[in-house]
Amino acid sequence: MGRETSVADSINSIYLIFSAYLVFVMQIGFAMLCAGSVRAKSTLNIMLTNVADAVIGAISYYLFGFAFAFGTAGAHSNPFIGTTFFALKDIPNESSYGYPYFLYQWAFAIAAAGIASGSIAERTQFGAYLIFSTFLTGFVYPVVVHWVWSSVGWLSPNSSTPLFGSGAIDFAGSGVVHLVGGVAGLWGSLIEGPRLGRFDVLSGKPFPIRGHNPTLVVLGTFLLWFGWFGFNPGSFTKILISYPDDAHEDGGNWTGVGRTAVTTMLAGSTGSLVTLFGRRMLVGHWDVMDSCNGLLAGLVSITSGCSVVEPWAAIICGFCSAWILIELNALAVRLGFDDPLEAAQLHGGCGAWGLIFTGLFAKEELVIQVYDSGKIGVTRPFGLLMGGGWGLIGAQLAELVAIVMWVSITIAPLFYFLHRMKLLRIPVDEELAGLDISCHGGYAYINHVQHEDNHHPEPLFSESDATYRSIQAEQHS
Repeated sequence: MGRETSVADSINSIYLIFSAYLVFVMQIGFAMLCAGSVRAKSTLNIMLTNVADAVIGAISYYLFGFAFAFGTAGAHSNPFIGTTFFALKDIPNESSYGYPYFLYQWAFAIAAAGIASGSIAERTQFGAYLIFSTFLTGFVYPVVVHWVWSSVGWLSPNSSTPLFGSGAIDFAGSGVVHLVGGVAGLWGSLIEGPRLGRFDVLSGKPFPIRGHNPTLVVLGTFLLWFGWFGFNPGSFTKILISYPDDAHEDGGNWTGVGRTAVTTMLAGSTGSLVTLFGRRMLVGHWDVMDSCNGLLAGLVSITSGCSVVEPWAAIICGFCSAWILIELNALAVRLGFDDPLEAAQLHGGCGAWGLIFTGLFAKEELVIQVYDSGKIGVTRPFGLLMGGGWGLIGAQLAELVAIVMWVSITIAPLFYFLHRMKLLRIPVDEELAGLDISCHGGYAYINHVQHEDNHHPEPLFSESDATYRSIQAEQHS
């Protein structure tokens, strides 16, 4: 029996480690997506922010992030924040966590920071971004993880006294990862203001500023999609968990892993198709970058309920996420909100929808399989539209509101402080020249054309001189 247990533990560890590798590949995807979505003159900067997220996140999550997220103290554990395991003290241990689990959670943490980097791209001082990334991965994000994914968190479905008898089901992090990153990016972009030339300050007329390289966007999207198969199915963390034979004929977690991969694939594909055709109807042409963002919208939305919904429900999830993204992007333009990667709309809006979707469509049998290993006689609240009552949807809404409030009261003051200290936004002249040459000593491309904005004639600012003057006046006040 001991040998069988050892083999099972080894297989589970290998499964989790390789899932961590897949999630880490998403960082390459973020880097490519971000690089292709900005103008050529800011490519080096956005690539460096992605590198910074990984390396800063590694140190901060090692020193205190993992402790805040998963630290417990027995009967005296705090439901709000972890209090043990600083610098991985007492890790690994037989009763809780090992090194593979830390590696996996670190890959999640840096993903949350990478989301927000897109919202504030092309106009943020690099030093300010380093401060933000450290604060998010080391404190803000881990606290939310503790609420939902720690067994003692106040929102955890594994708590001894789960909220509303259910706890929040956020299996792989539509809320914990994506909503956190989206709200953080929202506040950063709001406080910084739009990029110079994105909107005319007098008339409010928008000027499209498209990314310079759709090829990188497509490459990044496929890498993210590939990594998502570690993000969602990997969140089982153990694949060799069997269910009681007399209750479930289809075995154990290995079946759930396969189903989760299928729901992930279907939601993303549906989101991409609906966005492609939806935008075709609205703007009159087929847009590859819109299709890529629709794919990501579907993936973000299904991440919460991927393990507890049927494949047909995943198609509904992806369909709705596409229209949520389209409508939020239209609203952003009307309000004068500038997010170069649509990160706040995509990860924030679709992350919120993912939490609500799970509260509506989670299937009772699958919830019991995932959170109680298929035990006989166990009952749990499940999706409202599946006949499961209000317990689960109430917990999902509680998570949504709690995350928005927590990120707002922590990240917004940080960005505002940096803004007031004139540490947040780069000077106007440097923004016009591009962050690469002004902050990083050169350009990403050898044959760089300084005025590379092919979507406008060079007198782009002839109608927007007021924008230039207003930002310049603010920076010199």
